[in-house]
Amino acid sequence: MSEQMMKCVEIGEPGGPEVLKLVDRACPDLDIGDVLIKIKAAGVNRPDVIQRKGLYPPPPGASDLPGLEVSGEIVAVKGDVGALKVGDKVCALTNGGGYAQYCNVPAVQCLPIPEGLSMAEAACVPETFFTVWFNLFLQGGLKAGQSLLVHGGSSGIGTTAIQMANKLGATVYTTAGSDDKCQACVDLGAKFAINYRNDDFVAVLKEKTGAKGVDMILDMVGGEYIARNIKCLARKGRLINIAYLQGSTAEVNFMNVMMKQLTITGSTLRQQPITVKSQIAQELKETVWPLIEAGAIKPVLFQAFDMTEAAEAHRLMESSNHIGKIVLNMES
Repeated sequence: MSEQMMKCVEIGEPGGPEVLKLVDRACPDLDIGDVLIKIKAAGVNRPDVIQRKGLYPPPPGASDLPGLEVSGEIVAVKGDVGALKVGDKVCALTNGGGYAQYCNVPAVQCLPIPEGLSMAEAACVPETFFTVWFNLFLQGGLKAGQSLLVHGGSSGIGTTAIQMANKLGATVYTTAGSDDKCQACVDLGAKFAINYRNDDFVAVLKEKTGAKGVDMILDMVGGEYIARNIKCLARKGRLINIAYLQGSTAEVNFMNVMMKQLTITGSTLRQQPITVKSQIAQELKETVWPLIEAGAIKPVLFQAFDMTEAAEAHRLMESSNHIGKIVLNMES
């Protein structure tokens, strides 16, 4: 397949959405254990925007093309790929390269399309579901009966975390930037949603939890939220940082961390070894896929764009005027 050409969206140079260009390239080569996916749809995620700005370079060996999650059909395999075969419909967590008509992916990072989902909906799943499962459950140890605060509840990560935690027995609180977004979060299973533009989430959570606080916080905001998050945590609570949209530095009174025996941690999914990604995939298939197929959890698809409209998709992402996920249809 390496001689075949494909269309893809590349980052011409660091900059705004206008630097995304539709070009022709050779299809990627396969490594042992890879599958080649003919892509139907690709998810658009915040890391794609950060990479486009030149602030999030792909790791060594990864494609320079943006795109961390795809859905499509396997058209070639190389070496041992387990039970996967040509013709299988899959969604997959990529190492980059999703904004293209073809992408090579390690077989262990592929999952079957959940029954009942369209290809566009399936492309919404891998990056957010892998991230949420890894951070909340595999790393954070969230259990039924515990409480969780999700910042950015209307984002792709947020809408996934609310549903997943709720269906697995946790009580979920969230923040969002408008009353409509807050209502969407409640509709997805949040017990209470706080409009952070109008209310102080620290004060609201103190009231809602009887001053106990929450057991876990999933935060992608950072900055001044870090110190405020610490105030919201219950004894032995966990603060999990997955992004720093408002900055990665903060002034923190660590006496509160010590006295409440708090844990502060963070991670990025893309840097995890393939063994960890394989473990996440298997646990999702066993625990979460049945919930998706039963309709208990559903990816929230806000808008799909043609691959020629990648710049418009990025403008929407940066506007934050969406609820849930944005995807590119790659069959132009």
